Amino acid sequence: MSEAAMELINLEKKIGKKHIIKDLSFTIHKGEVFGLIGPNGAGKTTTIRMMVGLMKPTDGDIHILGNSIKSNFKEAIREVGAIVENPEMYPFMTGWQNLMHYARMTPGITKERIKEVIKLVGLEKPINEKVKKYSLGMRQRLGIAQALLHSPSILILDEPTNGLDPAGIREIRQYIRNLAEKENVAVIISSHLLSEIELMCDKIGVIKNGQLVAIQEVNEPVETEQVKLIEVNLEAEPIEKAASILRNKYEFKPEHKGNILSFETDRKDVPSIIKKLVEQDILIYQVNVTKTKLEDKFFDLIGENIIE
Repeated sequence: MSEAAMELINLEKKIGKKHIIKDLSFTIHKGEVFGLIGPNGAGKTTTIRMMVGLMKPTDGDIHILGNSIKSNFKEAIREVGAIVENPEMYPFMTGWQNLMHYARMTPGITKERIKEVIKLVGLEKPINEKVKKYSLGMRQRLGIAQALLHSPSILILDEPTNGLDPAGIREIRQYIRNLAEKENVAVIISSHLLSEIELMCDKIGVIKNGQLVAIQEVNEPVETEQVKLIEVNLEAEPIEKAASILRNKYEFKPEHKGNILSFETDRKDVPSIIKKLVEQDILIYQVNVTKTKLEDKFFDLIGENIIE
């Protein structure tokens, strides 16, 4: 296990009589992309605001590389870089001028470091163009470059793909993965785009009503009892006879997709279904079980039909 970059320890936040965050505890490690997801109003933004020092916890603590954000704020927050939604840049200045401007605010950032982050986010060609000419994806990359100037150990991104087209989303996803894997940066992403979280993240934390519902590895196999129904894609011959058996014996409603039959069932029943088809002289060429999507896991965990 890599070094812990950030630890949330029994974090609490109350505003007036409203209890927003309740006993939130989890750890994010270096080189890990951690997704923070939950329904609208679950407490994601409040949590991020406490992570970056914009809001003080009512109780509990956040440790960043072992430094408490309460008792050693300057030392702790030095390791954090962050952008929230669309990064604010000076449109009349070039990308390079924007980065130089931000670099002057933090001692010790050299021109070599600026060139390094520009290369890291793939902005070598347009860096001398004015930011007003940048696409939204290029602005997001420039924002990430700015957040990385002081070589933080943790990068916090709130809705990093917000407003981007599919090509822009793919670009940002690649740079985030690259940061984690090559720079050993811990990346924390808050998003409601579950498909993107699944592609970008190593681990997810699900928050509901200010509480941590679950933490799960994105590619971790789901326990059998957690899966209600799975989709089975079956290449068989003769396909009409196979479909008839599935309808009459199991009361399934198989769908034809070319030479594939698709149906839903419990995972534990798949071997007996295949055995029954083979006994009825059905030739089975291929069986694929569709992986449970993060969206399905999410809805199971929060028990609601809302994503945002």
